[in-house]
Amino acid sequence: MDMNQYLEVFIEESKEHLQTCNEQLLELEKNPLDLKIVNEIFRSAHTLKGMSATMGYEDLANLTHKMENVLDAIRNEKISVTSEVFDVLFEAVDHLEEMVMSIAEGGDGKRDVAKVVNQLLLIEKGESPVNVAASSEVSAAVAVLANESGLKSIYDEFELTVLEQSKEQGFESYEISVSLREDCLLKAARVFMVFEVLEKVGEVIKSNPPAEQLEEEQFDSAFHVTIVTRESADDIQKKILKVSEVETVEVHTISLNEIRSSLNNDSEQQAPEVSNIVHPAVPETKKLAEPEAAKKTSTSKQSSSKTIRVNIERLDILMNLFEELVIDRGRLEQISRELNNQELHETVERMSRISGDLQTIILNMRMVPVETVFNRFPKMVRQLARDLNKKINLEIIGAETELDRTVIDEIGDPLVHLLRNAIDHGVETPEVRKASGKDEEGTVVLKAYHSGNHVFIEIEEDGAGISRERVLKKAISKGIISEQAAASLPDRQVYELIFASGFSTAEKISDVSGRGVGLDVVKSTIESLGGTVSVDSKEGTGSIFSIQLPLTLSIISVMLVEIQKEKFAIPLSSIIETAIVKREEILNAHNQKVIDFRGKVVPLLFLKDIFKVPVYQDDDEYYSVVIVRKGDKMAGLVVDSFIGQQEIVLKGLGNYLNSVFAISGATILGDGQVALIVDCNALIK
Repeated sequence: MDMNQYLEVFIEESKEHLQTCNEQLLELEKNPLDLKIVNEIFRSAHTLKGMSATMGYEDLANLTHKMENVLDAIRNEKISVTSEVFDVLFEAVDHLEEMVMSIAEGGDGKRDVAKVVNQLLLIEKGESPVNVAASSEVSAAVAVLANESGLKSIYDEFELTVLEQSKEQGFESYEISVSLREDCLLKAARVFMVFEVLEKVGEVIKSNPPAEQLEEEQFDSAFHVTIVTRESADDIQKKILKVSEVETVEVHTISLNEIRSSLNNDSEQQAPEVSNIVHPAVPETKKLAEPEAAKKTSTSKQSSSKTIRVNIERLDILMNLFEELVIDRGRLEQISRELNNQELHETVERMSRISGDLQTIILNMRMVPVETVFNRFPKMVRQLARDLNKKINLEIIGAETELDRTVIDEIGDPLVHLLRNAIDHGVETPEVRKASGKDEEGTVVLKAYHSGNHVFIEIEEDGAGISRERVLKKAISKGIISEQAAASLPDRQVYELIFASGFSTAEKISDVSGRGVGLDVVKSTIESLGGTVSVDSKEGTGSIFSIQLPLTLSIISVMLVEIQKEKFAIPLSSIIETAIVKREEILNAHNQKVIDFRGKVVPLLFLKDIFKVPVYQDDDEYYSVVIVRKGDKMAGLVVDSFIGQQEIVLKGLGNYLNSVFAISGATILGDGQVALIVDCNALIK
C-alpha cells in the first residue's frame, strides 16, 4: 500500500502529539503525582507509536513504544518519577522530534537511539538510568525472553494489531524460518533474494534478527521472517527453496491467541521488549490507526468537521495570485478616473470592495498563532536553568496572538537569542537573588499582543538589570561612542547601545547566549521584517525587550510620493503625518537642516539627494515633508509632492539588488510604473 498520500497528515499529527508530550511532561514535573497528566502523555505516545508503525518508521515506533512502557509503569505506580526519569523522557522526545523533522525533510527518520532506549529499559525495570547497560546485554536479555516464550520472534501490541486486522481481511500470517547452507559465502545477498520473493507474495511485517543485522551478515545461518499473504504455506516454501544456497524452509501459521497470551504474560512481568519492524504496513489495509482516530473523532466531531488541513504552498500560490489581482485593481482604478465613466466607476468601486474582503480572508488564512513558536521555549528554559544552576519560572501570555506565517518563520531565532540572553545575563543565581532580598526563583515573562496593525512581543525578566556604567565603558572601549557624547546620553539610549555589532558586556563567554556575539543579529533580523526592537531596564530590578512586528509582509499600505518624475512608496506604519514647510522655516544645526515640529527638533532628509534623483530646478518656496518615526526618533523626508495613499504589493529586488541603501523592495503601480519602497528604519540612524 502506498503510504505517501498520508505523509503530510502523519507529519503534522506527529508534531502535535510531540508538542503535547513536551507540554504535559513540563506539567508533570510540577505535579508528579497527577496521573491524569501521565495518561494524557501516554495517549499521545500510544497514538504516535501506532501511526509510526503504520507508516513503516521502525526507529520512531520502537522508541515511542519504549517510552510508552515507562509511562505505563508510572501510571500504574510501579515506578516513581525523578529528575533522572524526566531527563531521559525529555531526551526521548527530542530524538522523536529529530526523527519527525528528518521525515519532513524527505529523510528516512532513522536515528541512533540505542542509549536512550537502554535508559528507558532500565527505568522500566526500576533501575537507575545513569548506568546504561551495554547493547549486547540488552540483546542477550531479549534472546533469553524469546527462548522462554517459545516464539521465534517477539511481538509488540501494534504488530499484533497488524496481524489481527490482516486476518479480518482474509490474509494469513506466517512465521517463516530459513536456514542457509553452512558454506554460504554471500549470506546478505541470499537474504535479499529471500526477501524479494516474500515481498512479491505478501507483506513482510518483521524479521528476527532485524533487517540491519541481516544486511551486515550479523547472524549464523538461520533467520526468521513474519509475513501476511493470501498464498498458501506450501507455495511460499517452494518459492523460497528455489533461491540457491537455501538449505531448509519451515513455514508455520501464526497463532494470534498464543501471541496475545505471551504479551499479557510479558506485561505482568515487565520484561524488556525489542521491536524489529521491517515494513509493518498491511496490504490494502487502512484501519491500523483507526481505534485512536475514532476516539479523537468522537470527542471532537463537531470541531473536526469545520476544519481542513491545507498545504502552505497552496496558500502561497493563492497569495501570489491575489497580489497580481491587487496590481490589476490599481490599474482599473486609474483607468476609471481617467475615463470618468460613471458605470465603470461604480463597477470598479464594487470590485475594489469585494477584493478588499477577499484580501482580508486570504490574510487571515495565512495567520498563525505565535504559540507555534512559543511552544518550544518552556523545555528550552528548563534545560538552560539546569545548566546554569538557576531557578526560572517562564510565564507565557498571549500565545494565541496571530502573525503572518512569513513572519512566524523568521522570529524563532531572535526570540531564542533574547531568552537565552535574559536567562544567562539577566536573572541572577538563587544565592545572589536571596542575598539581594529577592525570591530565589527568577521570573521571565514572554508576552504577545496586538496593537493597531502591529504585533508586539515582549520579554521581561526580574533580574539584575543593565548596568549603565558597564555598557558605556564597553561602548567607549569599542569606539562606538565618545566619552563626551556618553556623558549626555539618557538611560534609554545607553541601553540601545547593546544592539551595536560585536557588543557584549559578558565577562565570560558562554555557549548559552551567543558566545559574545551580541544582539546586533537580533536587531538586523527584526528590522529586515519591517519591525523594530528596543530595550528598557532598571538596574537591580530587571529588563524588558520589546519587539514590534507588522501583521503581514506581502501587502502593505503606503503613501505614494513623487520626486521629479520618480515615484516612491513610504509605508504608512512609519508615517506620523505629512506637512508643508516654508523655505524660511528650515534651520541649520550642526551642519544638518532641521525644522521645529510641535516643539521637537526634527532633522530633514532630502530624498532627491539620498537617491540621487536628477534635479532640473530647486527654487520652490514650499517643501512637502513626510514625518516618519523609528522608535523615539523622528525625521522629515522631503519630497516634491504627495500622490496619495494606496495598498501595494511588496516585491523583493532579487539577489543582485539586496544591498541597496534605504530601499526595502518595489511595487508595480496601476499605470505599469515601478515605485521603490523606502526603508525608513535605514534612513533614521
